[in-house]
Amino acid sequence: MNFIQVAYMTSLASLFLMTFPVAMAFAAANDLFTMKIPNKVSLALVGGFLAVAALTPMPLETFGMNLGIGFAVLALTFSLFALNLLGGGDAKLIAAGSIWIGSNHIFEYLAFIAVFGGILALAILVYRNWFPAQAFALPGWAQRLHSHKGPIPYGIAIAAGALVVFPRTDIFLSLV
Repeated sequence: MNFIQVAYMTSLASLFLMTFPVAMAFAAANDLFTMKIPNKVSLALVGGFLAVAALTPMPLETFGMNLGIGFAVLALTFSLFALNLLGGGDAKLIAAGSIWIGSNHIFEYLAFIAVFGGILALAILVYRNWFPAQAFALPGWAQRLHSHKGPIPYGIAIAAGALVVFPRTDIFLSLV
């Protein structure tokens, strides 16, 4: 491969690298407003990872390890989904994100998700208990958050954890 081809592939890979932060931000916003994370978001994350892997000299061992991490996390998160402790979209988003994060930062990623999830849950509890819904003209999504036993848009915590860890990952550092 000549210099121009390598530069072109690296530039293209850098564009696909943007899939991760854009998809995570979209998932967080969509979860907040609709309490749903579309399958298309997780599929875009997996597709973006595959594109970056194909366009960069990612070692086959790293590629396989990242996919293995993704499947292991999917098994774990689907177990939590089966126990009704996590939403299905959340389970898929965490797993799709873990493919990008890789083995070097997976525990950090999961820890940040847990910490941000706790902060989010506390913030919503404060919102539900200290801000009377009837005192404000709230849009539907804000009223849904105010429901005392209502769901929490955990996609926000997942995206926050992912975006904190992502700049430290091998895949990110190899392209910036």
